[in-house]
Amino acid sequence: MPSIKVLPEDASSRIGYDLVKDAFGAGAPGTLQIVTRSSDAEAAEAVLGADEGIAGAMPPATAADGSGLTLIQAVPAVDPSDPALGTTVDRLRADLPESAFVGGAAVENLDLKAQLDASTPLVIGVILALGFLLLLVALQAPLIALLGTLASLLSTAAAFGVARMVFQEGWGSGLLGFEPQGFLDAWAPVFFFAMIFAIAMDYTVFLLASAKEHFEHSGDPKDAMVGSLAHSGRVIFAAGAVMVAVFFTFALSGPLPPKEMGIVLGVAVLLDAFLVRLVLLPVLLRLSGRAAWWSPRWLTRLLPSIRFSHD
Repeated sequence: MPSIKVLPEDASSRIGYDLVKDAFGAGAPGTLQIVTRSSDAEAAEAVLGADEGIAGAMPPATAADGSGLTLIQAVPAVDPSDPALGTTVDRLRADLPESAFVGGAAVENLDLKAQLDASTPLVIGVILALGFLLLLVALQAPLIALLGTLASLLSTAAAFGVARMVFQEGWGSGLLGFEPQGFLDAWAPVFFFAMIFAIAMDYTVFLLASAKEHFEHSGDPKDAMVGSLAHSGRVIFAAGAVMVAVFFTFALSGPLPPKEMGIVLGVAVLLDAFLVRLVLLPVLLRLSGRAAWWSPRWLTRLLPSIRFSHD
């Protein structure tokens, strides 16, 4: 999850964060909260005192409402963004009494990251399936629907590669005016995949709907490819240019998340609109020929009748 480095060095929140670390230790901004039954408080204290990942723990505080619960605040030995904190939290959850719950802002981020990591493959699978079904229904041809869906993954993968080089490895960080965190935010893969794939599908539908219309008129796959570029290429180029310009303006912002969003989405649209849609996908149409528009009879009977040509 995002670290304090997403803020400029002169931001008041970051200055206060650094003061807390200098005065109370690296883990002070990410103090853990352990809630347990009062009867297990002594055992919880013993576990915290023996754990090498804990720099110190405050005296237990018993709830005043008579619920029989006790709160212990523990300061980890590392910064809240250090990967070692996750190992410490996992170890505490295994060693503390069964009644104990480990929380706090830093742990909330760790739990959210775990949930995002678990959900991202499902989200990506659903998006890919829906994109394929959309093209299949619209184009009535499984091969070109599959090629159109897979082509969208190329610009997404390339944008993720750029994101790693810039925001994880720090390429160009001095020019763009930010301090790299050494990792990508946990929300980035699912967010950027959904955004990039949605934008890519727009251009895919523009291009392939026009190709389908020309194929319905002439029955010639070459004419479909040439006609689609002639009629939709300028629209895709203009729309892509506008979106690239808008997204790249986010790179001028101060905080890191808008920079990350602008650069990743800008690179993705640049590659998708100008390379994948206007070069690669037409080449795939040309190479696949009539097979691109073939559909088995049983599938044709299942799909609704959709035509793009006008007699």
